[in-house]
Amino acid sequence: MRLKVWPGVICFLIAIACARNAAAHPSPFSYIDVVLRVDGIEGSVLVHIYDAAHDLNIPSQERLLDPAFLETQRVALEALLSRRLDIKADGRLLIPEWTGADAVPEQQGVRFRFKVRAGRPGSLILHPKVFPYDPQHQTFVNVYEDDTLRQQFAFSAHTGPRTYYAGTRQGTVAVVRTFVPSGIEHILIGPDHILFLIGLLLLGGDWKVLVRIVTAFTIGHSITLSLAALGIVSPPARLIEPVIALSIVFVGADNLVRGHGRDARAWIALVFGLVHGFGFANVLREFGLPREALGWSLFSFNLGVEIGQLAIVLIVATLLAAVRRRSDAIGYRVAYAGSVAVIAAGSYWFIERVFFPV
Repeated sequence: MRLKVWPGVICFLIAIACARNAAAHPSPFSYIDVVLRVDGIEGSVLVHIYDAAHDLNIPSQERLLDPAFLETQRVALEALLSRRLDIKADGRLLIPEWTGADAVPEQQGVRFRFKVRAGRPGSLILHPKVFPYDPQHQTFVNVYEDDTLRQQFAFSAHTGPRTYYAGTRQGTVAVVRTFVPSGIEHILIGPDHILFLIGLLLLGGDWKVLVRIVTAFTIGHSITLSLAALGIVSPPARLIEPVIALSIVFVGADNLVRGHGRDARAWIALVFGLVHGFGFANVLREFGLPREALGWSLFSFNLGVEIGQLAIVLIVATLLAAVRRRSDAIGYRVAYAGSVAVIAAGSYWFIERVFFPV
């Protein structure tokens, strides 16, 4: 006699099986507390017994809630966590000194306590991967300064390193050391920003004129960089990048048609500096602004941009001045050819960014 199995029964059995599998791992989370103190760093790691039992091949996860059995597994679990915490203080990898472990039955977990003998750091770089076998696993990190919760992070399998800057003098120094080089690097590796500056300098002028141009550009991009970084005004990059290219074309064309008319380069630098500031902000946004040190990070990044900008101005202006001292005719030809090259490059970037965006 053949038995007829109804589709509804099959679906019901599948649902029960899925529910059983889901219940087998009810909480794919770990929790890390990091406490910064004057005399060192303290912390704890709370892991679920399911994950701990999985990685140690313990058949019955509930045994980890037995203090006596937990003690036999404590060293192995601490060694496992030491390799996976991945916390750096001021760039130095922390080696935790484990001070104990307790079962937490109400959370089906085990809490491990640790300390690190070191001074209070200025920054922490966190990239924990506590249980990488599970792609759904998440780790939640709380950072405290003494007894005050300062910041919280959530890490998954695809989360990159996150940085915390302490609200101390050491934290401020760490912010400056990070964001000043970032600003310098961005202006030096950004050919569009460099070419805009070179275009403004091609016609030369005394140092007062050059200072006015650079100051106007600084004021312009500082305003929009701050507005965008604070989330007040944030136009999309697909609009800003083509306009930056057009600003380069405009500078080159102005050099060719202005002749002996009024020198408007400072005004051009100010107006288009507003546009370039949004470009800087797009990079800074990708880099990440720490909310606990927003002011210092903005200031430091901008300072780095200015340092790089001044280096470019000093080199280019000095070379152009040397050419003009040698021969006005050669200086004119360099300015003319340079302006044509600026227009060509700006036009290329405009077409690329409008019609062939990456």
